Order: sequence, then structure tokens, then C-alpha cells
Amino acid sequence: MTETKASVNFSCQRCLQPLRLDESLGRLGEHALAELSLPVARRADADRELRSAPLDHYVPPYRLPEGPNAPTASAPSSGFMLVSDDGDADCLSRQLYLKAALFDTLSNNSDVDHPLCDECTDSLLQLMDHQLRLAEGEWKDYSDYLKKIESEKDDLDLEALEKELLDWKQEERRLLDELEALQKEEQELKDEIAIQESEKERLAKEQNIYLREYTRYRKDLMNSEDQAKYFESQLAYTQSQLEKLKKTNVFKAAFYISHSGHFGIINNFRLGRLPDAPVDWSEINAAWGQTVLLLSSLARKINFKFQRYKLVPYGNHSYIESLDDHKELPLYGSGGFRLLWDTKFDAAMVAFLDCMQQFKEQVEKGDSEFCLPYKMDRGKIEDPATGNSYSVKIQFNSEEQWTKALKYLLTNLKWGLAWVSSQFAEDKCDT
Repeated sequence: MTETKASVNFSCQRCLQPLRLDESLGRLGEHALAELSLPVARRADADRELRSAPLDHYVPPYRLPEGPNAPTASAPSSGFMLVSDDGDADCLSRQLYLKAALFDTLSNNSDVDHPLCDECTDSLLQLMDHQLRLAEGEWKDYSDYLKKIESEKDDLDLEALEKELLDWKQEERRLLDELEALQKEEQELKDEIAIQESEKERLAKEQNIYLREYTRYRKDLMNSEDQAKYFESQLAYTQSQLEKLKKTNVFKAAFYISHSGHFGIINNFRLGRLPDAPVDWSEINAAWGQTVLLLSSLARKINFKFQRYKLVPYGNHSYIESLDDHKELPLYGSGGFRLLWDTKFDAAMVAFLDCMQQFKEQVEKGDSEFCLPYKMDRGKIEDPATGNSYSVKIQFNSEEQWTKALKYLLTNLKWGLAWVSSQFAEDKCDT
């Protein structure tokens, strides 16, 4: 069984599927192609001429497509197609050319590109039917409206319409004038806005300057407030310390007198020595220095000057100056306890006891109730409880009695300190 081969030269312009054209298109003549190439209006005129004139006298005009047999200026077309001797090849190309020209003509006379397959043609026909129905609906609406206008044309009042038109023109002129005024006002507002914008920029710059200045002054204020709070806290602390100092007894704080066994102690320095407790002389000298300083401060507090002697506090080398011969009596020692002793040291201790007696008598002048626990007289201290007297001298004396006499001396001095503190509790103590 032999298969027939068909050549495919065209495809659908929508789905691009290959097309097999109908054989009748191959028998299409040039006259039919020329007639199809005419515009629709010219074809309608040609049809009217055909209907009004005999058919044998009508030859429709046409344009011969370009090709190997196309007419030229030197050889114009005579209405006949020249067939060459090439045979079937030229005939086939001529048919393809005529079909392509036919499809171009159809495409130029419509909004659809040709050729189309059956399915695309059916879709196109459905679309065109829908568009036709829409167009018919629009035509009907326009036709009804036209009939309505024609029916109402006789009822129109031209004078009223002209008057209404004049009124509308006047209204238009008024609105145009109003628009012009509004445009002018708009321009004035734009100018005013520009002025206000420049003023806004100026105020913004001034605000920035103000904020910077405000921030700087605010910082200074915060620093000043911090300093003020610091000074207030310092002042409060100082006032509390002042109140505490006012309530503090300077003499009692500076001179602490106590006893431990047979020893009298002033500011943790023992005054005296025992065989079983040989106190170093540097400690004894320091204790005498604190004792001299305390008695001198008490006398100065009550504005009293000693007669015959002058107390000279000088640390662990304090001494008493005799006002009669200006001799210095040392209240410090540097050797062991022996029978033959430096008489100046003993004289200095007797002189100190004399100064204590003078201080006692001066206080008793202002306060008759003042009384010391131990009686002092000519270098000796008497214990009222036992009636025994103890010398403050070292020579021809024992360590026990000498230490006990110094203990009683510190006790009397402590009483004097208590009396001065009670009398001048609210005063500032100047030592």
C-alpha cells in the first residue's frame, strides 16, 4: 500500500499547528484574487456596477502580485499571465504565491491573521458572534435614543434653551472670574507660605541654638546642684562633728588618767616604778611630760599664773623653771633608783606639788565646795583614810612609797580636771 505524501507550506497563525489546505484553493484564479484584494467599499461598488451593467462588458481591476511574472513599467500588465516552459515547479511556486497573497489580503482586510485551523476558526467565530451581539445591543440602544430625541424634537423650546445657554455662559464667566481670583489668592498664599517657611527655618536655627545653650546651662546647673548637695552634706557632717566636739570634753579626751594596782597612769604611761615592775625611765619621763602639760592647761583655762614657778611642758624632757633664780628643775631622769639622787629631780617634783597646791587654793576661792581627795603639803601627800603621808622625793624613799605618792598626785590632778570640765563644758577648750 503506497502512502500519499502531502507537503505542508502553511501553519495556523494562532496555535502554529501545520495546515493542510483545501484543494479548491489551488484552483483560485487571478481575477478572483484581484477582486478579493479590493477594499470592501470598492467591492461593494463593483457589485453594484455588476448588477447595473452586462456581465460580458465588466472586467474587475486587480493588481498582479509580485513574482517572476510581475508586470513592470516597460511591460505593463495586459490582463494575461505568462506561463513559462518550466513545467510543474513554476506552477507549484505560482500556486504557493497566490495562496500567500490570498492570506495576506484576508489579514489586511480584517483584524485576524490568516490562515487559521478549524478549532481556532470556531473559537474566532464564537468570539465574533459575541462581539456581534454586543454591537447589535449597542445599535439598538442608540437607535432607541435617536427615536426618543426625534420624538421630543418638536417639544423643545429654543428660546428657553437659548436663555438657559446664556445663563450657563454667564455662570461660566462668573466661575472663571472666581477661579482667577482664587488663583490669585492661591499665589498670595504660596508667597505667604514661602515667607513662613523661611521664618520657620530661622526659628528652627534659633531653637537649635537655644537648645544647645539650654543643654549647656542645664549641665552647669546639674553640676552646681551636685556641688551644692556635696557641700550641704559636708556642712551637715561638719555640723554634726562640731556638735559632737562641743559635747566632747577636750581635757578628758586629751588626758586620760586611771590606775592599775599601785601605778597611776596618764595616757597609758605609768608614773612610778616598783621592784617587781621596773618601769623604763623613758615611760616615766613621758608620763611626767603629760602631767606637766595637763596642769599647765588647767591653769591657763582658769587664767591662773603660778607663783615662784613656771611649768614648761616639753614632752619627755619637761621641766619647771624657778622664777627666783631662773634655774631649770628637770622632771625627767635617766638612771636607776639609788640612794644618792640628783636633787634637782626631787626639787622639780616638790615644785610641781607646790604648783598643784596653788591651783587647789585658786579653785577654792571661786568654789568653796571644791575639795581634793588627798592633802598636799611641802612635798608630801597625805591619805586621809589612813593618815599616812607619802613623799614625792626619791632620795631617802622607797620605790613603793614614791609610786604611791605619784598615784595620789595623779588622782588629785584628775579631780581638778573634772572640776574644770564641769565649769567650762560649753566653752571651747584651748590647750
